[in-house]
Amino acid sequence: MSNIAPGKPGISPTWTSSAKDIIGTSLLKSRVWFTVGYGILNEVYWPSCSMPQIRDLGFIVVVNGEWFEVKRLHNYTVSTPSPELLLPKILHKHKLFTLELEIIVDPLRDVLLIHYELKGKGAKLYSILAPHLGGHGKDNIGFINSKGLIAQKKDVVVMLAADKGFSKTSVGYVGISDGWQDFNQNGQMTWEYSKAGPGNIAMMGELNENKGVISLSFANTIEGTQTLAYSSMATGYSSIRNQYITCWQEWFKYFTFSKNDTLPPAFSNAIKTSMAVIKSHAGGTFPGALVASLSIPWGYTRQDIGGYHLVWPRDLVEVGFSMLICGMLLEAQQILSYLISIQQPDGHWIQNNFADGRPYWQGLQLDEVAFPVLFAVKLQEQNLIHDMQDVVAQMIKKAITFIVQNGPISPQDRWEENSGISPFTLSLTISALVAGASSGFLDKKDAEYALKIADDWNNRLESWVYVQNTDLDKEYQISGHYIRINPSSSSPQEGYVELRNRNGKQIKTSDLLGLDYLYLTRLGLRKPTDPRIIETTKLIDKVLCVTLPNGPYYYRYNEDGYGEHEDGSAFDGNGIGRLWPFLSGERGHQAILCKENAEPYLKALLASASIGGMLPEQIWDQEDIPQYGLYKGRPSGSAMPLIWAHAELIKLIYTYTTKKTIEQLDCVVDRYLNTKRKINEIYWYDDIECSSVSSNYTLWIQANKPFTLHYGLNGWQQVQDQPSHLIGLGMYGVPLNLENLSGQTINFTRRFNQNDWENKNWDILVN
Repeated sequence: MSNIAPGKPGISPTWTSSAKDIIGTSLLKSRVWFTVGYGILNEVYWPSCSMPQIRDLGFIVVVNGEWFEVKRLHNYTVSTPSPELLLPKILHKHKLFTLELEIIVDPLRDVLLIHYELKGKGAKLYSILAPHLGGHGKDNIGFINSKGLIAQKKDVVVMLAADKGFSKTSVGYVGISDGWQDFNQNGQMTWEYSKAGPGNIAMMGELNENKGVISLSFANTIEGTQTLAYSSMATGYSSIRNQYITCWQEWFKYFTFSKNDTLPPAFSNAIKTSMAVIKSHAGGTFPGALVASLSIPWGYTRQDIGGYHLVWPRDLVEVGFSMLICGMLLEAQQILSYLISIQQPDGHWIQNNFADGRPYWQGLQLDEVAFPVLFAVKLQEQNLIHDMQDVVAQMIKKAITFIVQNGPISPQDRWEENSGISPFTLSLTISALVAGASSGFLDKKDAEYALKIADDWNNRLESWVYVQNTDLDKEYQISGHYIRINPSSSSPQEGYVELRNRNGKQIKTSDLLGLDYLYLTRLGLRKPTDPRIIETTKLIDKVLCVTLPNGPYYYRYNEDGYGEHEDGSAFDGNGIGRLWPFLSGERGHQAILCKENAEPYLKALLASASIGGMLPEQIWDQEDIPQYGLYKGRPSGSAMPLIWAHAELIKLIYTYTTKKTIEQLDCVVDRYLNTKRKINEIYWYDDIECSSVSSNYTLWIQANKPFTLHYGLNGWQQVQDQPSHLIGLGMYGVPLNLENLSGQTINFTRRFNQNDWENKNWDILVN
């Protein structure tokens, strides 16, 4: 046997495809999560669902001197014992052989087991493992001992073992001396290297028998992986399989939603699968942490340690609401506890983080500050916060304080691409202010101030994100529409938005459309039948909707650049946005609220799933491009599964059956739909253009620290100084009664300390 493999360090590493057939994990002590794509094991995560440790574990079959890599045959089925049990059985079919694989995770150990059976005269089976320890394909070391094939990087170790053993083994550098290259060059396994690394490595083993069990074990020591692997295999596959099933069955005893006998079986089964998918994205060591997706979009082209296996507070709360629907109350409480634990000292949540709380992208999105408040108040409504009341109160106050001090402009919208005022983010922040004020966790002064800010923003909402009589309105014969985002403080009728991922291309603010406005009705700020909502819906149905054989689907916005290129090649920082199935869910909610037929949207969302029931982020919208695995109406190369999409499906079926949305709070509906409220105060924000104000208002000049207002009229006449006072939630203000100032201009500036002038003069016309 040759000793050291040649070709160090191997080719540049990438991940595998994000198109997952199915995913899974156990529900006891194990800290292993698996994914399956193209009928083989893809990324396996350990010791948290944020850390992938292998790229894939595939198989080569040799028959009659020919060799076949099964993932490239594209002729396989995936089945599970029941919709809620993610225990995949994969059957690869070829005229010369069949290969059956079943994958489980040992509930008691950090071990994944694959039961395999190869049938075919003269057939021989080989396994090939590509470790990416520590979330990267670089600097892996591989070697072989009597127990199996071992890869190591620092204190992370993975071992591939087989209960019937290997007759041959080899480890080499990917693209140079790995087992696949051996077959490609020699048509059989001729290399038997015993060591490779550090570098991008792959390990191959020729299995002694065509039926048996393969184990993949994870630990911090070589001895640990060996102990785990062999104790698991000694226990017996059937016994561990039964434990795996029992754990899931016990968990689903708490599941309540789809026990409704009136639901069509397709809907009921989809809810169960979706809940299992969501639960399978939950952190074991860190309860309440659910990553957005156990996938890396277009992973076969990149090496990204982040991918989507990170926690987004927005996705987490979207999922939390679906947990409530399904009766998974403990999980909902765990999500709230986790959110409290990762809240930043100033009250906001960072864009996303690893399951253990370490930050990854650190952008700021105000909807991710508002969502946890709504979720906490929803749990309070259902009497689910119990002993958490003190910490929930602190969380809500910090979040509400952050919103009033930093809104209504958000540095990033929900698509993480633009700063500005979005109807989606605005809907959430206004609702959060009302919810926080109504929760009883704020003192009277802070609660009153929060409600006044909410009323002010709600009153001004259309002036920020609604346009009328534009060219688009005239083309589609409507009077006006809500826009996707207003990136500046100027009128939404003016200005341009930079389109991300489109090489700096811009579009008129008034021409940029999205479904973001639909949360205005979903949260109870506007009636579903509001003419502005109805007309905008007509517009997006014409501009953003594509009806495929399986139903209507929607783009995030016109001119989106987050998706494959025209030729089907992977998104690389630029591209063309494709259809997002969960947006069919958002549109379906609006249909239900308007007492229209929502089944086309429901069926479209369901039809986008993979063969294992996984819902994708995007589906392909053009003619088939087989070389990239792109087929019209089927998942594209973006994330799959996306737990946000699974949560949206559950929530849509809930709205379908109850005619109300789970996110809606009575306090918001009562304030803006059931009560006519006179708004007579308007609050100054430095970054919101406010060049003119009606004399019907009291204008509050405010800041987040004490100041002296230095102001006058009509070119600094009748100059006065007035000290500010605390008006609530850390904000200080001075009220100006405009009743008798119509036609006049107020000039003002502020002094924050004795000589600390803001060095800017402001002018406001009173009309």
